[in-house]
Amino acid sequence: MADPMTDSERALQEQIFGFMADPATHGGAAVTRIDTHGAAVFLAGDRALKIKRAVRFPFLDYSTLARRKTACEQELDVNRRFAPQIYRRVVPVTRTAAGTFEIGGGGEPIEWAVEMQRFDESRTVDHLATKQPLAPALVDAIADAIAASHRAAPKADTATWIASLLPILDDNTASFTAGHFPSDRVTALDHATRAAFERVRPLLDRRGAQGFVRWCHGDLHLANIVLIDEAPVLFDAIEFDPAFASVDVLYDLAFPIMDLIQHDRGDAAAGLLNRYLAVGDEAHGDALAALPLLMSLRAAIRAKVMLSRPAADEDTERSNRQIALSYFALAERLIVPPRPRLIAVGGLSGTGKSVLARALSSHVAPLPGAIVLRSDVTRKRLFGVADTERLPASGYSAEATARVYRWLAERAALVLAQGCSVIVDAVFAKAAERGAIEAVARERGVDVAGLYLVADLQIRIDRVAGRLGDASDATPEIARQQQAYEQGEIGWTMIDASGTPGQTLARAEAALGLPGQVCST
Repeated sequence: MADPMTDSERALQEQIFGFMADPATHGGAAVTRIDTHGAAVFLAGDRALKIKRAVRFPFLDYSTLARRKTACEQELDVNRRFAPQIYRRVVPVTRTAAGTFEIGGGGEPIEWAVEMQRFDESRTVDHLATKQPLAPALVDAIADAIAASHRAAPKADTATWIASLLPILDDNTASFTAGHFPSDRVTALDHATRAAFERVRPLLDRRGAQGFVRWCHGDLHLANIVLIDEAPVLFDAIEFDPAFASVDVLYDLAFPIMDLIQHDRGDAAAGLLNRYLAVGDEAHGDALAALPLLMSLRAAIRAKVMLSRPAADEDTERSNRQIALSYFALAERLIVPPRPRLIAVGGLSGTGKSVLARALSSHVAPLPGAIVLRSDVTRKRLFGVADTERLPASGYSAEATARVYRWLAERAALVLAQGCSVIVDAVFAKAAERGAIEAVARERGVDVAGLYLVADLQIRIDRVAGRLGDASDATPEIARQQQAYEQGEIGWTMIDASGTPGQTLARAEAALGLPGQVCST
């Protein structure tokens, strides 16, 4: 990085930072300072003030006061798309005739800041994920917020985005080399990433033609998602160059998925992907082959950013390097995924198939976990109704049910063909249904495992009766009727599902021999 600042300019900005960090500047309120590679943020009272550092990187230039003012104005404009409740205005830091500084004064502007409504910093998702597992409802809400932002995002040029990927890779590799990361590992990651890019480039081109390259958030790691009034809000989107945020929406999504894995929240990472696929365009399920590349690039970029993060002391510098190495190792892991597998989860209504399938997803390689295909949701989609809208009896005719199982088999084959594992959740009461899903795995040349959940009738009735807002239309009466099903020789591993969801998960993991790929607790 070429340093554009003169000694006097550097001294002036440090004086301004000192002024902003002084509680007296904010009426005596305590001040918290947060430094990044491109900005310094000062939190005091109910507001936050963000000043751009006078720096120049290959991807941004804040080297002059005019550029920093423009960047502040762009940040305000861009982020009001995502978080209008946070972003207030651009305010000058001025110098009086006496030489003192003021925020928003009438004197000469010597710096510019973005003024924001301060929120509870402990409610950003990175902090929440560090403390405890994220509730499934929260993960779903985050996925919904991201999907909504993508639907509203303006379309962007595909060729420009795809052309930017190899220079990003070049810059990553150069940064890792300059940072003295192990040269053999840097070279291996570089080669594997280039090979993955060449494999999926035609897919990325098709995605662009379908309109999925958009002006997105662009920097959607967990620290840039915050809960306000218990709802997730995206903030701090890239403003310095729209090209950096004009990406395939799955590349935008890959950032929080990757970051959840990095934070040892594999259950949330798998849940985020599955929810996004459920509420987004169906075509996203045809682009899963791109995910290893997209997630690995995000991890590598995060590693590079941590290497460039300013550090006030050796301990902070050492910590930043360790975090960078951790992201680098994740990039290595993501770019070479293991072979996928198919798992079928069957059982009568009320045995907890869907609960198990969601919990099991993150434990099935490759990262971030298996794609879950649920028959109840599939049936509603095939009939064009909302997940929780009840279908008439005709929706459960033999013909309709056969159609559901055909779709599940076809979709499972497509997921496997893209290198992702799949969990198929359905009753699978008939031998033919079980045989058909096993045949999908054989045809794709992947391992298959069938789990069949069992529980006493009264347990199943109680569970079905207690459901609210679920895609299943099963009732206690249907649970009773299912007792008469002729299921034949099941041939799958029987799983006692009469206990808690955790107990059922443990039994399923043991039956499948799963070592667990990401900690979720």
